[in-house]
Amino acid sequence: MSERGALRARLDLLAREVAKFGVVGAVGLVVNIVVSNLLWRYTDIPTVRAGLLATFVAILCNYVGFRYWTYRDRDKSGRTRELTLFLLFSAVGAVIETGVLYAATYGFGWNSPVQSNVFKILGIGIATLFRFWSYRTWVFKALPDAAEGLPDKEVVLSPEESVRPAQSVGDAAVSVPAPAPVPAPVVRAEADTARR
Repeated sequence: MSERGALRARLDLLAREVAKFGVVGAVGLVVNIVVSNLLWRYTDIPTVRAGLLATFVAILCNYVGFRYWTYRDRDKSGRTRELTLFLLFSAVGAVIETGVLYAATYGFGWNSPVQSNVFKILGIGIATLFRFWSYRTWVFKALPDAAEGLPDKEVVLSPEESVRPAQSVGDAAVSVPAPAPVPAPVVRAEADTARR
């Protein structure tokens, strides 16, 4: 596969991953906004605390979507580790998200329902960038490729080198050079008459 083809394949995979992450995130956004607004309207819970509670409800919904849809083909061997890291990075995202809402509410006094929703969504957007990076890098780890460690490019050999037929490993075909023949020792049959 050429470098351009490999780059295109990687970008296509990344685009699919971003799209799936976006769909799950959109569902989480709706859950987050709906729960926030219900808490703001029907309870006496302060704005920031209600927003934080809504964030944690959305985090639980998102975990299900990420594990069973977006990253369903990723490593599933360490669920305890995965869930621990997911909750840790989600908590950092919640701090980012809630920090924006907190700054708007208590720093600037912007706490009308419309302003609270605007800053809630802004905080979610900033936290989403962090979550995407951390989830794909640390939480839902990719399984190693079958052909990992093998060269992506075709090996070019000089005419003197003999080549075995291409061997197929996974989806990659690799040309493997045959061992170079060992040259026969040069035997000189010169008579050294001076020393005799």
